[in-house]
Amino acid sequence: MFVSRDRLAIALIVLLGISSNLPAQRRAAKPVRKPFGIAERTAWTSSRIIGTPDPPSPYTTEVAFPKVKFESPVDMTLMPDGKRWLVTERFGKIVMFDNKPNASAKEVVLDLTGRATFAVMPHRNFDKQGELYVAAAIDPKNPSKTGMQISRFKVKSRDPLRFDPKSEEVLLQWSSNGHKGGCMQFGPEGFLYISSGDGSGIADQLQTGQDISDLEGSILRIDIDNRTGDLPYAIPKDNPFVNTPGARGEIWSFGHRQPWRFSFDRKTNRLWAGEVGQDLWEMVYIITKGGNYGWSIKEGAHPFRPERKQGPGNFVAPIVEHPHHDFRSITGGYVYHSKRLADLDNAYIYADYDTGRIWSLRYDGKKVTDHRELVDTPLRIVSFAQDNAGEVFIVDLPSGQIHRLKTAPSPTPNLPKFPRKLSETGLFASTKNHQPMPGLVPYSVNSPLWSDHANKDRYIALPGKTQIQFDAVGYPQPAPGAPPGWRFPDGTVIVKTFSLNMEAGNPKSARRLETRVLHHKRMSGNDDDYGAQVWLGYTYIWNDEQTDAFLAEKKGADRTFTIRDAKAKGGVRKQTWHFPSRAECTLCHTMSAKYVLGVNTLQMNRDHNYGGVVANQLETLDHLGLFDKPLPKKPAALPRLPDYQDTSIDLNLRARSYLHSNCSHCHRKWGGGNAEFQLLATLPLTETGTVDVKPGQGAFMLKNPRYLVPGDPKRSMIPYRMQKLGLGRMPHIASAIVHEDAVKIIRDWISQMPERGDEKRSGLKKTE
Repeated sequence: MFVSRDRLAIALIVLLGISSNLPAQRRAAKPVRKPFGIAERTAWTSSRIIGTPDPPSPYTTEVAFPKVKFESPVDMTLMPDGKRWLVTERFGKIVMFDNKPNASAKEVVLDLTGRATFAVMPHRNFDKQGELYVAAAIDPKNPSKTGMQISRFKVKSRDPLRFDPKSEEVLLQWSSNGHKGGCMQFGPEGFLYISSGDGSGIADQLQTGQDISDLEGSILRIDIDNRTGDLPYAIPKDNPFVNTPGARGEIWSFGHRQPWRFSFDRKTNRLWAGEVGQDLWEMVYIITKGGNYGWSIKEGAHPFRPERKQGPGNFVAPIVEHPHHDFRSITGGYVYHSKRLADLDNAYIYADYDTGRIWSLRYDGKKVTDHRELVDTPLRIVSFAQDNAGEVFIVDLPSGQIHRLKTAPSPTPNLPKFPRKLSETGLFASTKNHQPMPGLVPYSVNSPLWSDHANKDRYIALPGKTQIQFDAVGYPQPAPGAPPGWRFPDGTVIVKTFSLNMEAGNPKSARRLETRVLHHKRMSGNDDDYGAQVWLGYTYIWNDEQTDAFLAEKKGADRTFTIRDAKAKGGVRKQTWHFPSRAECTLCHTMSAKYVLGVNTLQMNRDHNYGGVVANQLETLDHLGLFDKPLPKKPAALPRLPDYQDTSIDLNLRARSYLHSNCSHCHRKWGGGNAEFQLLATLPLTETGTVDVKPGQGAFMLKNPRYLVPGDPKRSMIPYRMQKLGLGRMPHIASAIVHEDAVKIIRDWISQMPERGDEKRSGLKKTE
């Protein structure tokens, strides 16, 4: 009798016991424990996920100074002689190196260790003046003040170049409880321009954006070569608000939220700025004298708090806006003028910190004439720099290296087309029945990510007989508490299908919404290098017939479903499901989190039901030869996250596990979270920066809040942000419904914390 290839594949899957979607009568049988859940490995040879559905990028990046690295660089600027660079390290050191591609030596010219530094600017006439201007947090030795300040330091010696920390003269100070600003540039007339953020954690709580009586939310302009009265600088007489009663004369423009990096075009003198938005938009502005840029009445060109009082002048519209499905935290750049990449001449180059995407635009003074993405990188682009030849350099925070653009190699001709249907990917033997191909290994996790009531089916697809390197990824370091990740072979695909019950509590009503795939492209070079891993995320949206799923557009999509729910008013509720854009995938699947959030030792060290056979997942993968070396220890002796849904285990373990799996991919060192704390379960709570620590992003109307206040969940910011919707919600992506059970876990844990001593404990299960 003839048997179709699809039916044969399904039969093999069932026989091997690797499907999590077996018929109900098989699933109902009492599972049997065995040493491993799958008898032997079947090679996955059917992958058709090759390349990308998007046009090839015209550019790529390369390390510009391969022999020098820095510790958390946040800014770079050229000395006036053009021969040396100054790099600002985040934690207080100013480092100099020669402007040569083969430069290998670097030296600290100013050490402010203990202070957060954001930028430096040497005096434009440095040979004569010998002065350095530094944007930094106010000295922590002065606990009565918090915020930002601009200081002047005098040269101590010229050979070797050193600045005297004791020579500090404070020029300006402004409050900051979040957005700090801190960029500095000399204008063409010789005055120093300085950006200040709105000083607020969220929604311009201090309402400084439209207030010109303070320095916050502005770009300032001062004369550092002269003095006005007792001021250590002079206010230029042509500043726009010098003669406005009650106004700060230093203001050049206002209505800014967080102008993160601005620059002058050396040919046109036009002042460009990248403006970090809040809810929906990231903006590029041309900054003009006296300009009102709208915050917080507007976010870019869109209403934000229209009822608030407007400052002087009409609003200036952005040149370009990026919605948050493309950008999340813009980094302003420079207008390119180097002859090396002639196609970019006169183009403004800028980027997004969270996604690593680099864009360009051209502006003729009235309109944007060209606007395009240049390359999607794995970098965290915190700043740009420009040399005297007009070349633009890229500062990458985690790797500590300086990059530049280069023309991408020509794409390989006649590559297969990227699959537009899930049925074309080679992942499923029967897409309609959601039956995976032989070789795909199902898995589950100890501590699942909350996804607004959705259920998930998960699979690992390794090409052929390739193998995983167990706990081989430690980069980037130093990163206290960060657990190691697995290193996957080229072409690995991680598969996750999301289903939602159309009737609350009834699994028979489940509807498949989307299947997300993470596709790994192994980069050449040293495996510990920053570019050694690239993961691309794609979403396939299931059709109404539940027979197939179709590749979502690059920008993602939204769809609203009607859920029957006895607890809802009228017995029904609406739930909007967001299908993520490709840029959004990179916000959680970060380099610091080792990209794949669920396939790691902490999450995979657990039992899984392989179609009636229960076994430990690590032992099963080890038995199948999916690791290139035997496990270093038995799974019982390896770390694991607890299941926060298990009410029988310790409350501290449940709470720490939830925060780890749902929050720590951002809230860890290098993770991208704006708040300076970590939520890794691997750390003792006292080392996370959360206990009795004042929030840096605003009080949200709480009385004297802290991230965690032992015994007092009402003053604790973390559960408050978890139970919010809309503005200020955490997580701010991937969820729009409060996880009530999790909020209760966290609140109960905080309430019991003082009597239990949880502050000194980690959140991992003890190994045997």
